[in-house]
Amino acid sequence: MTAPLILASTSVYRRELLTRLRLPFETARPRVDESPHANEPPDALAARLAASKAEAVAASRPDAWVIGSDQVAELDGRPLGKPGHRDAAIAQLSAMSGRSVRFHTSVCVTRAGHAPALATDLTEVVLRPLQDEEIARYVDAEQPYDCTGSFKCEGLGICLFEAIRTHDPTALVGLPLIRTARLLRAAGYRLP
Repeated sequence: MTAPLILASTSVYRRELLTRLRLPFETARPRVDESPHANEPPDALAARLAASKAEAVAASRPDAWVIGSDQVAELDGRPLGKPGHRDAAIAQLSAMSGRSVRFHTSVCVTRAGHAPALATDLTEVVLRPLQDEEIARYVDAEQPYDCTGSFKCEGLGICLFEAIRTHDPTALVGLPLIRTARLLRAAGYRLP
């Protein structure tokens, strides 16, 4: 029998994605400081946080394999976080209007006594030029305050884009399932 599986996240988006793999799993809140280190590149921040989340939960559950994930958006080399409220979401979307934004989505699978297995997916989103009124309408309609980049690509946010360039479309939602499935197979889980 395969060890229990835990998603080190309380994100509804990650939980919904992981259910696609049809494996039983639990969720646990990882208690980690998500502050970036000085001069830490966005891709390194995503990888460090994914590993920290997985390792924090694995320390308290040595019987289980744990999945940690994190996503950091990058605009002009600087990380963008979750907006948290309407004005910040409008400001983020205004700054991204007509531009390309890079999303680094990392996943880590680990278990106590095992080396962490880590992978990062890069997704580039090209936003079309957006008018102030359409940004406000979008933000009011979906209220993407808990979403990195201030949009929900699986919802109405797709209307904001000109293009998405990625190897894994699930990465933009918050958990790169192609890489996650690969890491889980290596850990002994049976997936098609």
